This record gives sequence, C-alpha cells and structure tokens, in this order.
Amino acid sequence: MAALARLPDLAPSGGDESDDDAILDAYSVAVSTAAERLIPSVASLRVNRQMGPWSGSGAGSAVAIEPVGYLVTSAHVVAGTDSGTATFVDGSELPFTVAGRDPLSDLAVVKTAGGDPHPAPFGDAARLRVGQLVVAIGNPLGFAGTVTAGVVSALGRSLATRDGRSSRLVENVIQTDAALNPGNSGGALADSRGRVIGINTAVAGIGLGLAVPIDASTRGILDDLIVHGRVKRAFLGIVGGTRPLAREMADRLGRLRGLEVVQLLEPGPAASAGVRVGDIVLELDGEPIEGVGDLQRRLVGDAIGRRIDLRVERAGEIRSISVSPVELRA
Repeated sequence: MAALARLPDLAPSGGDESDDDAILDAYSVAVSTAAERLIPSVASLRVNRQMGPWSGSGAGSAVAIEPVGYLVTSAHVVAGTDSGTATFVDGSELPFTVAGRDPLSDLAVVKTAGGDPHPAPFGDAARLRVGQLVVAIGNPLGFAGTVTAGVVSALGRSLATRDGRSSRLVENVIQTDAALNPGNSGGALADSRGRVIGINTAVAGIGLGLAVPIDASTRGILDDLIVHGRVKRAFLGIVGGTRPLAREMADRLGRLRGLEVVQLLEPGPAASAGVRVGDIVLELDGEPIEGVGDLQRRLVGDAIGRRIDLRVERAGEIRSISVSPVELRA
C-alpha cells in the first residue's frame, strides 16, 4: 500500500508575510473603505415607547448628520417616544430627544445631548444606477456596526406611508439586496465612496430591502425637521390615480397621462372649488401633472393658503379651477 504524501506546511513563514491591502480585490476595497468611513457615524438607538396603555422598548439605527449633534433615523424607529439613548461603536452613549419626525416620509431627526458625533457625508440618490454597489451599515438584532453589501436591485419603487388619516407614497425608494434585519431601520445605505444615499426603512422580504433616498426632496424634509420640528404640506383633498389621456387630448398637450380624480375628501379645498370625481387633473399652476407623485411634489408648504390654478379635463374640455390648498393635518 502506497503511503500518502505529507501535506505541505501552510503556516506563513516569518519572512514571507503578505500585505493584506495588496490581496484585497476591488469589491472588498470598496466595501471596507465605505465601512471604515461610516461606522463611526452610525449609532444604535434604544427607546422606550408608550402606545396608549402599553409600554415597551425598541431599537433601531441612526446616522449622524450636520449640524453636529443631529442624527437622522426612520420615523417608525422613534414612534411613540420623545427620547432615548444613542450608542456609537466607540462606546459613547448619548441621550437624545426627538427634534422632529415625519411619518409620511418615514424620516425623523433626533438631537443628542453632549458628545461630538462625527457627521456622515451625504451623496445624491438621483445619481444611482441599477446594479451599483451599495453598503448597508446599522445595528441589526442588536449587533452594533454591522456591515452588509449588495447592489441596487431597482429604483423608483414606492413605499406607502400613513400618519393618522393621512396617507402618502414615498417616491423613488431604493430597492437593494443588501441583507437587512430588524434594527437596520434608520441606518445608512451608502455608495462605494462611503456617502450616504439612503436611510434603510424596511425589510420587504428575504433578500429584499428598501431605503428612503437622500436627494434634494428629502434634504428639504430633514432641514424642516431640524428647524421647525415638522414638515408643512399643502392639502387639496384629492384621491386619484394615473390615467391615459384620450388621443386627441394627448396630442394637444404633448403628453400621455393625467391624474384621474377617483375620490374627493370632504370638506376639502378641491371639492369646495368645484372639482368633480372623474375629472382628470392636467396641470397645477402651469406644471404638468401625470400622477400622484407629481401632485405631491407640488403641494409644498408655500402653496398653503395661496390661490393656485388647477387645470382639469372634463368631458373632453379643459377647465381652469381656482383653489386654495390648506395645511395637511394628520
């Protein structure tokens, strides 16, 4: 019987040590670079919630932003509480109070007392592409500073949110296959350069995660939460959905879709101004309306109480209706 050859000694010799950086591939370098840049800026949040007669504890993640001392997180992470504790990977524990929350975007801002949290750099989700590498950093299941990576699976998703009687679609939500688990909500979704381009908001299913984008619109929301503690939105009282225009109307306007009014919330500005169920909204103050997202983007705070021109199609004719939005109340 032949003897088996002795296995070679795989232990590294003292004079042949390899530089770990040299053997990292490009993917690993990108992920590790982004992680090193952002982990110090991501905190674990601990909160005690009071929901009616019931109380309980909760956890999530948050990202330090400018101005120093403020953290952005998901609104549902700090629902039912006004304070808690933020713990960073360096061991520092800082008490925080909720500066403002906006359930209709699922974003919130908290303010820490003391300490000097390191703000994370922001990117722009509008520049993302499907297939692009992204890195998620948070505190899933209580494990601080956890890093997962994946790709942008899809862009332009919508996330339904609700605040009391009010509901809204969060637009341009990022879908990723980076592993997310309970506790990741409020944490950072970053590009390969370590710039935050989204706030992880939900685990949609196995292998599927969602994040609210960081873009011009959400930056404005964060500014409002820091300065005013809330986001002011205008309200018309229209419930609708996208509808294709008749060919003649589409040729006349140079676009294919409008927003059909399927329900009017009464009392509401639109109903009071004479808008009817079945009308197709075409323009708001001269800006084209092709869907719910277009209408939401234009119903901002400065539209409250101002007379605006609503152009609708009714029975093949275009009508102009003057309407004054009121402030949206939960």
